[in-house]
Amino acid sequence: MKFMKMTKMTKMMKALRICVPVAGILSVALLFNSCLDDSGYSLGEYRMEIATVESLESSRHYFRLDDGTTLWPAAGYYLGHNMEDGQRTWLNYTILSDAKDGFDHYIKVNGVDSILTKKIAEDKGEENNAVYGTDPVGVDENNIWIGNGYLNMIFSFNYGGTKKHFVNLLSAGDEENAYRVEFRHNAYDDPQGMVVSGIVCFNLSDLPDTGGETVKLTVVVNTFDGVKTYELDYNSNREQGTGTGTESSGFNLENFERVN
Repeated sequence: MKFMKMTKMTKMMKALRICVPVAGILSVALLFNSCLDDSGYSLGEYRMEIATVESLESSRHYFRLDDGTTLWPAAGYYLGHNMEDGQRTWLNYTILSDAKDGFDHYIKVNGVDSILTKKIAEDKGEENNAVYGTDPVGVDENNIWIGNGYLNMIFSFNYGGTKKHFVNLLSAGDEENAYRVEFRHNAYDDPQGMVVSGIVCFNLSDLPDTGGETVKLTVVVNTFDGVKTYELDYNSNREQGTGTGTESSGFNLENFERVN
C-alpha cells in the first residue's frame, strides 16, 4: 500500500489560547472572584498543552509543562483521578492566578487525557526484531521533540483494525555515542487498511546523566522513506531539555488508542 504522508503540522498547541463561551460563567466567576480580581485572568480563556503529572508527598497531583512551569489544579480536578506520577497528558486548563504557594499558576482543569507514556524498553538482543518489530512509520521532523525529560513523537502508520500495534524505544548507544536510541514499531501483520496517527512519550531517565551539559540525542527511525536519523538537543536536567511540539488540525485522540 502506498503511504500517504501526513499534512505537515504547524507549531504545537503548547501556546494555544482560544476564547470560548463558558456555560454558567457568572456563577463560576463568583466562585473564583478573588483569582480574577488578583490577576485578571478570564475564565473564558483556555490553553491546551502537553504536561506531566507529578505528585507531592501528600499524594496530591500537580502538572508540570515542558518549559518547567508548575500548575496547581485548584478546581476541576479530583483526587481519585487514575493518573500516576510521570504520566504524560493532554491538559486543557484555565489560569486562575499567578505564582502562589510555590506553583507558577493555580489553574482550573477543563479536561485531561492520558498520552501513551513508556520507558526505554529492555534490550532482548537477537530477539529485538521479533519482539519489537521493524515496521515503518511516518515522522515529520517537526513532530519529534524532547521536553521535560521525555522524547515525544507524533507519527503515522498503516492500520488495518485487526490488532493493536506495539511501539517502543530501544537504547542503541555504544562507547562512541551513549545517546543513540531506536524507535521500533510492530504491526503484528495487521493489514494496511488506512493511515492513522499515533503519539507516544518515552521517559529518557534511563540514559546516562549528561552532567548538566546539553548533548545530541540521535533517534533512529525506520520510515516509509527508509531509515532516518534525527538529532535533538538533550539535557538530563529536564528543565533544560525543552523542545518544540506540534499542532495538527483535525487532531483526534481516538487514533492514539491503536498502539501500546
